[in-house]
Amino acid sequence: MNIHIICVGKLKEKYLKEAIAEYSKRLSKYCKLTILELQDEKTPDKCSLNEEKQIKIKEGMKILKHIKDNMFVIALDLKGKTLSSEELSDFIKDSSLKGNSNLAFVIGGSLGLSPDVLSRANFKLCFSKMTFPHQLMRVILLEQIYRGYRIINGEPYHK
Repeated sequence: MNIHIICVGKLKEKYLKEAIAEYSKRLSKYCKLTILELQDEKTPDKCSLNEEKQIKIKEGMKILKHIKDNMFVIALDLKGKTLSSEELSDFIKDSSLKGNSNLAFVIGGSLGLSPDVLSRANFKLCFSKMTFPHQLMRVILLEQIYRGYRIINGEPYHK
């Protein structure tokens, strides 16, 4: 299974980079993981709704350039479906069984994802009704994917 994380914005914080590196190392036992960081667009203070829309469109175009036809795209979106850890594990397992061996999880920038990216998504996933920083969301996502593989393989970790 190939897991692709396509995300907007560069990680700057050392503790987040270390967490990403740790989960990437752990996941290497289960899948081929690639993380693609795309440059975010600068959002001016007191940005108008039209400016926000244009920023999301620009970031969306960058994202879509990296989505291949054979990818099953999971967009992280507040309006998406909420899954438990067990359900995400089943989702990953079922995707593999259905021949979707290239899962692409997409994390937008601070303003979210463009309508074009959301329409390209095969599935929209919501982790919580709460809002998380998109950089921290990477760590949360990787941890849940790792937990999912541990569940799939009947290995201790999940309680």
